[in-house]
Amino acid sequence: MGIWVGIFCVLVEFLLLFIVYFIARAHNPEAFLTGPDKLATLAGTVITLFLLTSGYCMVKAVNAIRCDEHKASLRWILGAILLGFGYPIVKYFEIRWNIANGIDGQAGIFYTVYYYLTLNHLVHVSWGLLGLIWIAVRTGLGGYSSQNHSGLEAAALYWHTTDIIWLAIFPFFYILR
Repeated sequence: MGIWVGIFCVLVEFLLLFIVYFIARAHNPEAFLTGPDKLATLAGTVITLFLLTSGYCMVKAVNAIRCDEHKASLRWILGAILLGFGYPIVKYFEIRWNIANGIDGQAGIFYTVYYYLTLNHLVHVSWGLLGLIWIAVRTGLGGYSSQNHSGLEAAALYWHTTDIIWLAIFPFFYILR
């Protein structure tokens, strides 16, 4: 039950951040019209693919544990973790590329909002990765079964929440004009 409170809090937090996005966009339409042109859409697309594929791995992990397939569940969780780490790696190189091209938090309101939202999301993904590492350890030690896997499901729910949030962030900054 606690995970639902956490997810609700995360969703409210990002709802408020999205309100900031829309207010900034309403007051600076030109910045939000031209801002995405300078971002690396490929980086955002790759991040999207990493997160969605990682989320798929978590679906498979939960399904495997429901069938008491502990080793398969652990492999799927490890796959989710490896794919999940693709996000911070790509984001690191994207930020380096942005800064090298003069796109930092002081480059205008669009980029300030972009950095605030995407780096805040990165923090939540990092927490999710720590949670996935924890459930991988627990799964490896036999901590879950078809009868008791609520911790694994809770981690998967949080992980899917970060996916859903990214699916809003991605078009806001990389696609919409």
